[in-house]
Amino acid sequence: MRRAWVLLSVLVVTSCGGEGAERETGSVLDRFGLLSSQETRDLKQGMVCGDIAIQGQRIGPVPGKIGGCGVNDAVRLRSVSGVTLSQRAVMDCTTAKALKTWVDQGLQPAFERLGRVARIKVAAHYVCRTRNHKAGAKISEHGKGRAIDISGVTLENGREISILEDYGRGKGGRALRRAHKAACGTFGTTLGPGSDGYHEDHLHFDTARYRGGAYCR
Repeated sequence: MRRAWVLLSVLVVTSCGGEGAERETGSVLDRFGLLSSQETRDLKQGMVCGDIAIQGQRIGPVPGKIGGCGVNDAVRLRSVSGVTLSQRAVMDCTTAKALKTWVDQGLQPAFERLGRVARIKVAAHYVCRTRNHKAGAKISEHGKGRAIDISGVTLENGREISILEDYGRGKGGRALRRAHKAACGTFGTTLGPGSDGYHEDHLHFDTARYRGGAYCR
């Protein structure tokens, strides 16, 4: 399957076919004999959100324990564009697609001189709670399945780069900062070190939308 993902990632990232092009990648690989029939079947079976590059499981409605929480049509992601998540992450498809866009257009380009990112360390995904765990605050986007927190990445060569220890320092830390900056707009909210004191050890991305545009710090 690793070979399958390498081939798929190359085609997805280099595709110029516009919206929907990624959905055809599996059939293209199959037609040209780049994947075995079993590899293609495995990818198609794990496809969620209508995109073969988004792999996981559809889990449907997730009820919230308190008012305002819950996800109408949730998925549990295991990988996007061949990049494995450190834990299965629950979210809605809008957020899953935003994550995939960021991986393709923000994360991998930011690290291109250091090597391909193979794994994302997920610090948090769906959890029914208030913003920053404050009593009486509004429900966090995490509680709506619209957010993911990322604390670091692992490159294909095994090198680990973390937000807490490396952000902004050295080549790896500067690549993390570029990846953080590149998420603005793809996600409605992006927060990281220096933003508000609550995100010094991770990046927070969510798909909330604001009248004034994306909120990026």
